[in-house]
Amino acid sequence: MTENKTIIRPATLSDTDSLVDLLRELFGIERDFEFDARKQERGLRRMAADASGERCILVAEREGKILGMCSAQVLISTAEGGPAAMVEDMVVFREYRGTGTGKALLDAIVSWAEASGITRLQLLADKDNETALAFYEHIGWRPTGLICLRRKIIRNEGIGNI
Repeated sequence: MTENKTIIRPATLSDTDSLVDLLRELFGIERDFEFDARKQERGLRRMAADASGERCILVAEREGKILGMCSAQVLISTAEGGPAAMVEDMVVFREYRGTGTGKALLDAIVSWAEASGITRLQLLADKDNETALAFYEHIGWRPTGLICLRRKIIRNEGIGNI
């Protein structure tokens, strides 16, 4: 009997369609973002094409099917005095939640961070997504006293470089 083993691996450009589908599901949960397949595809392709090692997109796959994804991007933290990373786009298709897939993805992101010399990981989660928040706490992530604020920058295509 063949074992249905889930593998965690770096995403490739050929995974883009599945990753966009995952983001559609994720953004359906989050209030702060609107799904726009063109934008999400553009962002995923930019991340996947970056060879700097400062971006990571991992997928969970079983028998050729993508089950979930998790991405992270490096930033320099003055608090840490070096690299930290922001975990984004942690999502598993609904039918595979509760199977250990999410934990495996986050464990792999932690391994990537350790190998990259990153000393802190942080992630944002929708404050009303009690299921996700309970999951993160269950696997060792802790809330902070910080809150996230954002300001959208409207890009004017008519203005050149100043």
